[in-house]
Amino acid sequence: MRPAIRPATADDLPAVAALDEVCFGAEAWSTVSWAAEFDRLSEDRLLLVADEGDIVGYVVLLVPPVELDVVELLRIAVAPAGRRTGIGGQLMTAALAGCAGRTVLLEVAAGNESARGLYRAFGFAEISRRRGYYAGGEDAVIMRWREER
Repeated sequence: MRPAIRPATADDLPAVAALDEVCFGAEAWSTVSWAAEFDRLSEDRLLLVADEGDIVGYVVLLVPPVELDVVELLRIAVAPAGRRTGIGGQLMTAALAGCAGRTVLLEVAAGNESARGLYRAFGFAEISRRRGYYAGGEDAVIMRWREER
């Protein structure tokens, strides 16, 4: 069964925060941070969830209202049991669907080859690095996507 990709609602906050904890551990966003993201859904945030009866994935985008401004892919995660099943691709497809003609930026740990492979498959290209950005000295890779209308 393919999950439904849909906009998040306030009712999804506990499940998204719990999934973030599972996926990111010590690097997970706090419940307060997640509440702030949900509060901004009607302003400049797009939060989509993959729903199979339970939330099995999510993606968060900062989408400024001015079309010339850069969109930022802030976070994407898929539950461990749902990885390599296409859920991440479904989330990326849905997230990028409304970004035609805009530039989308993201950062990812240099050693996160599975995420970098997903991003490359969607046309993201490395444009820069932040040396030693993450704990332990790992580089952050900055990637860009732009699809013309």
